[in-house]
Amino acid sequence: MTEEKKNTNNWQFLAKLLLWILLYTSFWYFEDFYKSHKFLDNASNALNLFLTASIVYSIGRYIIITLYKKRHEHHSVRGNFVLGINRLMAVLNTSTAVIAIMLALGIDPREFVTSLTIVAMAIAVTFREYITNMLSGLFIMFNDQLSVGDRVKIGEYQGRIVDITFSSLLIQDEEDDIVLVPNNLVFTSPMVNFSAHRSSLFYVRFELPLQAAVELDQLEDRIQKTLLNHPYLSGDDDLHLKVVEIGKDYVKYKMEMHATSSSNKLHRQLENEILREVLQFKREYDHPKSEPDV
Repeated sequence: MTEEKKNTNNWQFLAKLLLWILLYTSFWYFEDFYKSHKFLDNASNALNLFLTASIVYSIGRYIIITLYKKRHEHHSVRGNFVLGINRLMAVLNTSTAVIAIMLALGIDPREFVTSLTIVAMAIAVTFREYITNMLSGLFIMFNDQLSVGDRVKIGEYQGRIVDITFSSLLIQDEEDDIVLVPNNLVFTSPMVNFSAHRSSLFYVRFELPLQAAVELDQLEDRIQKTLLNHPYLSGDDDLHLKVVEIGKDYVKYKMEMHATSSSNKLHRQLENEILREVLQFKREYDHPKSEPDV
């Protein structure tokens, strides 16, 4: 969680706490007023329920996350425990808000739930897929098999996980498209987590004008010399440029390699080294050194 998000959560908690104190104080000073206005009485009680529950959830979330981080402060944790807690808090707050709205409208939540019992089976069948996806999403969030940022292959889909929701994994594929993969697919299809190992697959993409593309061998040779015996690259890789697309006046390339870490910072560093060589190659191609006069 970034510092900005932490500050936002702190301000939200303080705002809820202040509103709860003001509301609770009003019950003492305006008791007769609330009794004479039934709707306002119901609305204030509903708001009090929501604020009280939300404050308790926030305090519980803070304690649980603090204890979790304290317990794992000396270990490398790849899991999504904090993400799972945040998603769970969102569900609890939403459920409490629905109950509060019912109370504000004078609806008894217990009677409402009882009346739904008759159609509960129909609802379960209708939303069976979503329910199982949600349970699968919770299981993914609270274990360390997958984490945001991991590079994975699930069935026919391959790319980097950018988010985990209750319904699906958001995977950014090699073409930078966002693919929504249902959570159930994680447990029903073959899965490979490249980031679970020391070497981590990543790609470097760039394009060159069609005129410069004819010197592919020279560019490939320069890049290979730059990356030869690189301390942050796996020595088993054959570093070759692959042509991805040929346009009217450009050629797109892709280079596949394995780093010794799944760190995004390291991948960007390696990518920058390669792109600098590409820019230097293009500059020399566009402005070749003139041969000295004899």
